Amino acid sequence: MSPNHPAHPSRFAIAIDGPAASGKSTLAREIAKRLGLVMINSGAMYRAVTWKVLQQNIDPADTAAVIALLDRIHIHCGETGMTSTCTIDGADPGDELRSEVVNANVSAISAIPEVRDLLVKLQRNYLDHTSIIMEGRDIGSVVFPETPFKIYIDAHEDVRASRRSDAGEVDSIAARDAADSERVTAPLIVAEGAVVLDTSHHTIESAVDAAIEILKQQGLPVQETPSIVP
Repeated sequence: MSPNHPAHPSRFAIAIDGPAASGKSTLAREIAKRLGLVMINSGAMYRAVTWKVLQQNIDPADTAAVIALLDRIHIHCGETGMTSTCTIDGADPGDELRSEVVNANVSAISAIPEVRDLLVKLQRNYLDHTSIIMEGRDIGSVVFPETPFKIYIDAHEDVRASRRSDAGEVDSIAARDAADSERVTAPLIVAEGAVVLDTSHHTIESAVDAAIEILKQQGLPVQETPSIVP
């Protein structure tokens, strides 16, 4: 296995990519628990920037204004326990990250190359101090293209739409897929070397089991954290 971090060859990144509502966030979180890793939600970073753009009353379509904002704000990416955090100018957007207005505009913000360049750098910085599992849409293709541990999580469109609805989100799955897949910068693709896992008919537990088996086959020396029985 080639090290992901030249200075720290024991550290590694697991890349989990996939379209909206495929189950990648839930899957990454549960794998992180099983393997004792820090789980990084890259999408929350893009949502945080989108939230800040809207807070500043900037039109998300005004690319120049969004880029100018990047020079005026401080984005801090850290973690609490085994979960990533993202604050902007010291503020945590919290539940507002999943608001309808953020949902409606995050694809436009995510398509701006300067936004992606900044956030990809922050995402890679996590590997400076710990091994991670990171989920998103370009983790295996752009953020950590050299990692051998890549899974692309998918599910049928109707299943994903139902999951989105159950979560209280009303944006169109088809429209989000098109925006993510057709953008010029870092489009959503199945990264080279990634194994596709369809979660349409999986339970959370069975999907995690399947994902860990894939990681084992990809060469990850898996040592699972034992469950604590009360």
